[in-house]
Amino acid sequence: MTRPTSVQIREVGPRDGFQNEPESIPTDDKVRLINSLGRAGFKRIEVASFVRPDVIPQLADGVEVLNRIDVPADVRLMVLVPNSRGLDNALKQRDKFHEVAIFVSASETHNKKNVNRTVAESMADNDVIARRIVAEGLDCAAVIATSFGCPYEGKVEMTRVLDLAERFAEAGATELGFGDTTGMCNPAYAGDFFRAAIERLPGVEITAHFHNTRGQGLANAYAALEAGCASFESSFGELGGCPVPAGSTGNIATEDLVSMFHEMGVQTGLDLEGVIASAREAQAVLGRKLTSHSIIAGAINWAPSAS
Repeated sequence: MTRPTSVQIREVGPRDGFQNEPESIPTDDKVRLINSLGRAGFKRIEVASFVRPDVIPQLADGVEVLNRIDVPADVRLMVLVPNSRGLDNALKQRDKFHEVAIFVSASETHNKKNVNRTVAESMADNDVIARRIVAEGLDCAAVIATSFGCPYEGKVEMTRVLDLAERFAEAGATELGFGDTTGMCNPAYAGDFFRAAIERLPGVEITAHFHNTRGQGLANAYAALEAGCASFESSFGELGGCPVPAGSTGNIATEDLVSMFHEMGVQTGLDLEGVIASAREAQAVLGRKLTSHSIIAGAINWAPSAS
């Protein structure tokens, strides 16, 4: 498989990152941060989730955020829905977004703890939701959490994950995201997995979503790239994690991922300095140090120093 020379990166911090903060970020700050991401060149941003506000109060202002953000017209906005009721609520804002994400965990235990459903129950609903999304003329992205391991069940068989992915594709999903929800993947397995996924699911966009829980996130992204993956999700400032279990830290930092790709000659279409500036602004809003390396080090400057 030839290494891609360009990739797409979806910024998921405004949803995946903000929902894991202990306190809700003020709406004004959310709007300002999303707008800054749009100016940094992102063409895809996940901005809201239509979940019950008592479950994830950090995203209770999703409708207001959707109505107030001001990003370039060519930016495709994504929302996440957990079930049919969530899609009903999302479709009330039909003209404010372009893509809808639906999800399931490959692990029965994680799925039960996350959404209080069996995998079979989630997939029965997802079959209906995916077809409704497509009928609305929206793009459907299906996400499979714990694709690379489960903290409760251990190893998750690749065939199980790809079987779920194939079912999503049959229901109309045009993108399949594979999530390393609690950071259990390693580079060797990432390479094997994405080679198999790309081979089994032709014509579907295959997206890698790695977490940096154990410090292997960028190495896993590199392995996925070498396997032919050209679509990634990441979060500025390394924000994010997973509500279950404790200790599941954030996504790989977008600015670190972009820096690595640019140094390799892989094009992202992003302004790295702009992404770093957005992450630093998020750090200021949150009032704590974030864990990305590029926030501290900045972009590499290859200009010779003055002598």
